[in-house]
Amino acid sequence: MEAMKIRNLYDLNETIAAPLFEGKSYPWELLPEIKSFIVKLGNSLPEDRFEKRGEDVWVAKSAKVAPTACLNGPCIVDEDAEVRHCAFVRGSAIIGKGAVVGNSTELKNVILFNKVQVPHYNYVGDSILGYKAHMGAGSITSNVKSDKTLVVVKAPEEQMETGLKKFGAMLGDNVEVGCNSVLNPGTVIGRNTNVYPTSMVRGFVPENSIYKCRTEIAEKV
Repeated sequence: MEAMKIRNLYDLNETIAAPLFEGKSYPWELLPEIKSFIVKLGNSLPEDRFEKRGEDVWVAKSAKVAPTACLNGPCIVDEDAEVRHCAFVRGSAIIGKGAVVGNSTELKNVILFNKVQVPHYNYVGDSILGYKAHMGAGSITSNVKSDKTLVVVKAPEEQMETGLKKFGAMLGDNVEVGCNSVLNPGTVIGRNTNVYPTSMVRGFVPENSIYKCRTEIAEKV
């Protein structure tokens, strides 16, 4: 489905991970490769701008990391990012320039583009969040189906097999997710879309939309 392709979701000028997207059509194709890509990229980062903190953890010298934050490798924290009190990076995470990872937020196998904000009690796993995407307090990605079967992305026109057991959400650039929302496995949200607070989202949501509930998705005017 064309609307879910990388070129229609993300501005690749806004991530240090742009080379990983090369040759891919859909963003979830990257998920199994994030870990190895971080290690390769981290070892090539300029030492005048990044410092290595532990095994396979690279932090930009201009980034702010709270003493109580936990960074497990492989992980890259890009320039001017902020990792706040008690954030927990489990590993395989790229935190983009100027991004905010907040209090008690947990990250695992993710790419956060530049200026992403996951600032309050968020869980983001096996997901890619585009430029300036924002997840409200308490909103999470659910990355494994309850029956543990492989994730299928469901859109009105078709269902797309991913071959993945773990797949959270793909958020396009400038997506706003309201507080305490749950993005179910295989969620893909197009650019510039807003999701109402306390929503339960599954499948594909078009760009430039307002998601009120499963049966009410309005086009922005």
